[in-house]
Amino acid sequence: MRIIKYKNEKEKLIIDVIIQALAKGGIVVSPSDTVYGLLADATDEKAVKKLIEFKNRPTGKAIAVFIPDFLMLQDQVHVNEKQKKVLQELLPGPFTIILDSKHQVSRLLESERGTLGVRLPDYQFLLNLTNKFGRPITATSANLAGKSPHYSIKSLLNQLPEKKKQLIDLIIDKGKLPRIKPSTVMDLTRPRIKIVRKGDIVFSESQKYFSESPSQTKKIARYLYGKFAKKVDEKPLIFILQGDLGVGKTVFVKGLAEILGINNIISPSFVIYYEYALINRLIKAFVHVDLYNIEDREEFKHLGLEKYLKPGNILCIEWGEKAGEIIDLLKRRGKAIYIRMDYKSEKEREIIVQN
Repeated sequence: MRIIKYKNEKEKLIIDVIIQALAKGGIVVSPSDTVYGLLADATDEKAVKKLIEFKNRPTGKAIAVFIPDFLMLQDQVHVNEKQKKVLQELLPGPFTIILDSKHQVSRLLESERGTLGVRLPDYQFLLNLTNKFGRPITATSANLAGKSPHYSIKSLLNQLPEKKKQLIDLIIDKGKLPRIKPSTVMDLTRPRIKIVRKGDIVFSESQKYFSESPSQTKKIARYLYGKFAKKVDEKPLIFILQGDLGVGKTVFVKGLAEILGINNIISPSFVIYYEYALINRLIKAFVHVDLYNIEDREEFKHLGLEKYLKPGNILCIEWGEKAGEIIDLLKRRGKAIYIRMDYKSEKEREIIVQN
């Protein structure tokens, strides 16, 4: 068992070492976008059997695979037009999508129904690895069946008996990973989307996400930022938030701000908006707007928000229900994302996204 410390500047070399291990039928412990994962060549029957032996995985229990792009995804599973639309909304991201397999990988990875779980992670290291390897790689957490996933190599090794350690060929140690739940598992083979396992981000039909805590609301906000911010250099990105008092609009804004390194977000209720200037090659300014106290159309003429409607800026507008007077301007000058937040229960929130 070889252990290599992950360093950004050595990523290409690390990927080459992993590929060498996978090509020889080895299994590799690697960081992922969620927890430490266990990698093996998904097309190598012996390697897959070795992985199943390591995990004490019950026979017939499916194991997902990492793929680097939609092209390889469509090589591995059947995708109809309805499913394709859902995939385009979700991926890349922390989701495992169950679809009907084309049986290009080991059958040991498939369910008894002949379905396969596929993962297209929002994690460049794994995308680069799978792209260079050219074949699907197993995407399962590096823990024994029935045990909790691991966020550090130390935790993993402390749990393993010596015989299990001997089955590991290579470990890539990136230190302690952020405590993110394993991916949300979604079955798209049924008439309606079925959530098999909840992760930090749960998605349903029609761009609906569900949050059970402020931390999950923040994670959904960061996920949506990743989806929409890629073209902020062409148009300003404008999040228009709607929902009742206390539903979590400001929490959502804080989630967006934190990914940009802004940790001092406060409610701008009495001054209408705050500007947070950034030192960032992509984002120039982050503007937090609260329209709660706007009562007259004439007030919009004096806000001065027009000066922020420039490429490279992000605007978050709470109480977007009141933005009717300037909505045409926002849509014309920027990329408008509507976020509707509703109470589902005392703890659960439904977050509906329209763009």
